[in-house]
Amino acid sequence: MDLLIRGGRLLSGERADVLVEDGRIAAIGAFPAAGAREVIDATGLVVAPGFVDGHCHVWQAPLRGIGADMTLPDYLATVLGPVLGAYGPREAHTATLLGAAEALDAGVTTVLDFCNVTTTPEHTDAVLDAYATAGIRAVVAHNDPDDVPEARRMAGLSGRVTGALAILGTGPGPWADAVRQIELARRLGLLATMHAGGGPGSPLPRMHHDGLLGPHLHLVHVNQMTDSEARMLADTGTGVTVTPVVEATMGHGASPFSRFAAAGGRAGLGTDVAVNAPPGLFEPMRDTLRTHRAATGGMVPAGRVLAAATADSAQAIGLGHEVGSVTPGRRADLLLLDGLAHLSGEAELTGAIVTALTPAHVHTVLVDGRAVKRDGKLLHLDLPGLRRAGTDLARAARRSPAVALRP
Repeated sequence: MDLLIRGGRLLSGERADVLVEDGRIAAIGAFPAAGAREVIDATGLVVAPGFVDGHCHVWQAPLRGIGADMTLPDYLATVLGPVLGAYGPREAHTATLLGAAEALDAGVTTVLDFCNVTTTPEHTDAVLDAYATAGIRAVVAHNDPDDVPEARRMAGLSGRVTGALAILGTGPGPWADAVRQIELARRLGLLATMHAGGGPGSPLPRMHHDGLLGPHLHLVHVNQMTDSEARMLADTGTGVTVTPVVEATMGHGASPFSRFAAAGGRAGLGTDVAVNAPPGLFEPMRDTLRTHRAATGGMVPAGRVLAAATADSAQAIGLGHEVGSVTPGRRADLLLLDGLAHLSGEAELTGAIVTALTPAHVHTVLVDGRAVKRDGKLLHLDLPGLRRAGTDLARAARRSPAVALRP
């Protein structure tokens, strides 16, 4: 056996060993340490699935905090305009490595990167290399779905880093373009991911009529979706990710999490833009719990929200069969969480993870059974050094003449 995680507690509250072979969870039970290539003592720790960030713009990590008061038009005009234009391949590599390091430190083992910075093949090379170096699981959604050679390259990716297509969508862009891009992604076996709003004038009913909805499509935000649209998305198995912290901060509207849940859907969670949100999914989980309890008028068990950051998020981005739970056969993307030894039972453990923990409680992180964080410290990534490099990058990008002209 490759790895034995010994003596930890599962989310159920039971103590059990987790056996890992070839990067997958092989079995859960009680096993002798003899014969294991590596043993991790998880005594006093809780074994949990790694968090899955279903929507983020990882290249923005060096810009964290610059947009606390940005409206969406401000963001589009500045961050997706001249700041993005100031990124060359080297900047894309540094920024992606920093964002991956911050994610891993917070217990995020998988990201779906809506990767605006894949503007040339060289930029894409830099992003892919950064993810290979970081050791995180990543779905890289290429920013130009009309670049067929690059789309085919995304489809050829396998292993820990895979591809997707980031499309403009049927609201901001022409209908025919969106249809062509969704169909290209479907032919290539890629997920198509897009921002969407829903509500009056929404293209969702037409998309449903034309057979464009389904698990091959991933919608982000959908703050204005109606009850009927929520049922459409749930019934077709269309992936939905909400990003409650950014949606509230930038005024996108109330989180649709509860509306989608009432329709039978299970939304995943994302961090979205770094310009006004922290890394990691602890705060999105807490925000979702608060708004879900307010929307339902009841004390929904806190632990139920944990699935939105793990199994449901994985399902929404097409990885539900690979990650998101501590189950034999799944990839060994796992967390060992500290600070929970005084608790007992599934409700207490899962509820505390949602309501009370922070990245400081993430003791150990494994991706494919390989430790990337141990005893509270990243093993192969110099996070302080990456933050210093990110600071230099952000200052240079914001000094560009085009940015300086912005109010």
